[in-house]
Amino acid sequence: MSDKTFHIGLCMAGAVSAGAYTAGVMDFLLEALQEWEKLRGKPGIPSHRVVISVIGGASAGGMTGILAASAVNQPYKTVEIPSTNDLLNEHPENKYYHSWVDLLGDDMFRLMLDHKDIQNTKRVESLMNSSFIDDVAQKVIKVNHSEWVKTPAYIADQLKLFTTLTNLEGLKYNIDFNSQVLQNKYNMAVHNDYACFNLNTTKYNDDGWMPLCFKSGTNTSIAQDAAMATGAFPIGLKSRILKRTKETITQNPWLNQTKLANKINDTSLVYTQNVDGGLINNEPFEKVKQLLCDITKQSSTEDQNSYDLFKSAILMIDPFPSELPSTFNINQQLFPTIGYTLNAMTQQMRAKPAPLIDAMSPLKSGQFLIAPTRPALSGDDIGKKIEGSKAIACGAFDGFSGFMNKEFRIHDYYLGRYNCEMFLRNYFTIPSDHINKHPIFSAGYEGVDLNKFKSFHDDSYQIIPIFKPIKSDYYPMPFFSSGNQWPTIAAEKLNLYETAIKKRIELLLIYAFPISGFWRVIVMIAAKFFLNKKIANYIIGFIKSMLEKHALIKKEETNSRA
Repeated sequence: MSDKTFHIGLCMAGAVSAGAYTAGVMDFLLEALQEWEKLRGKPGIPSHRVVISVIGGASAGGMTGILAASAVNQPYKTVEIPSTNDLLNEHPENKYYHSWVDLLGDDMFRLMLDHKDIQNTKRVESLMNSSFIDDVAQKVIKVNHSEWVKTPAYIADQLKLFTTLTNLEGLKYNIDFNSQVLQNKYNMAVHNDYACFNLNTTKYNDDGWMPLCFKSGTNTSIAQDAAMATGAFPIGLKSRILKRTKETITQNPWLNQTKLANKINDTSLVYTQNVDGGLINNEPFEKVKQLLCDITKQSSTEDQNSYDLFKSAILMIDPFPSELPSTFNINQQLFPTIGYTLNAMTQQMRAKPAPLIDAMSPLKSGQFLIAPTRPALSGDDIGKKIEGSKAIACGAFDGFSGFMNKEFRIHDYYLGRYNCEMFLRNYFTIPSDHINKHPIFSAGYEGVDLNKFKSFHDDSYQIIPIFKPIKSDYYPMPFFSSGNQWPTIAAEKLNLYETAIKKRIELLLIYAFPISGFWRVIVMIAAKFFLNKKIANYIIGFIKSMLEKHALIKKEETNSRA
């Protein structure tokens, strides 16, 4: 049977609240695989197997990966497109929807502005209240043992799962140099960290990959901490502590890359402070590819990229695919330079041009991208494609807009499902002149009417067959309170955040800086009577402008009568 198995590695990029889009993609992918498995063995049904063997992700993508692992052995049920009246109903029967769309309420932004975290501790750990993340992470890893089901045939028995991390202390190592100074060690640290798991096993294989079993509870608390750590948006959300055994670091070749002894204290447990994994490695497709090569034993790059021979493929799910940069405006003033510097550092840390060019080449068979695209629904561009961050409702305000309105998350979830369906139908395919040469697909499609599984896009055939028919005007999206299929938020609703923003800013200014005495009194007075209001008005204005650029705001109605 192994010669009829095609392996998939999922690479899920960072997304902030647009994790709702990634969740929607995952939802349809699993629905398609489940439907195929129900029909398997019947006449006219393709017989090859497609198995998800690797899931790797960063930030919201990493969180969704751990969510997917916790959902493997739970009953799976899709959420049908709701009517406008039922739009805001919760759906705990679907873990992807419940974790990313329902979250903890319709308006998550109000929870993020709550000031009790500062008020109770008298210290500042992040610009926004991050307490809600603990509750969401607990929801992510929670399983119902009474409804435990066997691992589906389309999921590997021991799924490889990992999240990227940005380790603030770093994993230290040193290099010897000939030197006249006493200290002849050149000390360095690697901050690009990973939390690596083998799913559905309790046995550790001395390879740095932690066993993860939701049935027995093995390392589920570490998985929960890893989910929170990879999603800890720098400064905005609280950094997270991850506890691991020393062996899972020193025995992991990804972490002990130098083959030198890491400077880890002689203890069985290692504690690291981490922020968003996407800060350094937001699209870890090179690691997913490496794992797929290990699984398929297909080490030849030429074979991996051949439509006649490839045994695996990476599906990269990216709600914020790279877009052409805007024109760089030279400005040597302090604050613009600070912004440019931070952006340059982040982009350079993520840079991997050679692997990226290789992975995204259209001539390569083993790499595919699922990213937001939708039709324009109004105006002069009606019917034209909108792509990238402008296509998703959670794409404004650096990905935080989805926390302001549940309808934004609902839209992106169903857009993810729609984009995944179109991708599987038309783009995740093998060309017609290769299908009969490929050992997996030629056997899988033997005796099958290929025309039923033909791409609308070109002369190619589906790797994961889709069975339900489709209409020409097909766009499975709910109608929102805006009256159409694109959600908006009323401008006046944003003004309601003013009090909460002012109070949080006041406490941030008072407790974020270690000052006392006279100057502390001055800061308290300035924060309470001047600075908080000024900053709050700026923030609200900035949010409104960001939402307006994404056509997400319903402008305040003005009385045009004299």
